[in-house]
Amino acid sequence: MVTAAMARTTLCVCVCLLASQVATSHVSEKMNRTIQNLLQHYIPARERFNRRPVFSRELLGTKLEAKELLLSAALQTYEELVQHMLKELPGEESVDVRADLSYILERVQHLRRFRFQEQDKLLDGLHTFRHVMVDNELIQSKALWELPWLYEEASSLANKRRQRRRRKAKWPRTFQAH
Repeated sequence: MVTAAMARTTLCVCVCLLASQVATSHVSEKMNRTIQNLLQHYIPARERFNRRPVFSRELLGTKLEAKELLLSAALQTYEELVQHMLKELPGEESVDVRADLSYILERVQHLRRFRFQEQDKLLDGLHTFRHVMVDNELIQSKALWELPWLYEEASSLANKRRQRRRRKAKWPRTFQAH
């Protein structure tokens, strides 16, 4: 049973994490607020935090190229998950929930389209994220909770790659092959 003290502690930790995320991430304040609104609509926090994430952060401890591929696959899965959530939303549901889901879908699609085109080509043969149960409300809620860190990781990775290319382009070419 969840006590009032545990609930307050959990809420404080979430607020602190979200506050620090907004200040240091590419996840906009609007996106964070939208995700929080959607989380209120779906599964309660006590069920969401069962120590079994949908997307493991451990997979991201790989080389840059592999990390890009993993993030591209995760973003593709988020796109499918949110599309499914929109399709399954009853007509009498709040217009705000539909608008929030549409906004999240638009942001994920934008990031994929402009930052992960090359990796998407490689994903044609990969189906590791295909087994996420997008019609499971617990999975949907947990995935929404995990989206800010994954989205931030995807955004910052694309920026790191761009900076690396710029450094290579500026590097003087003093060594020439004979």
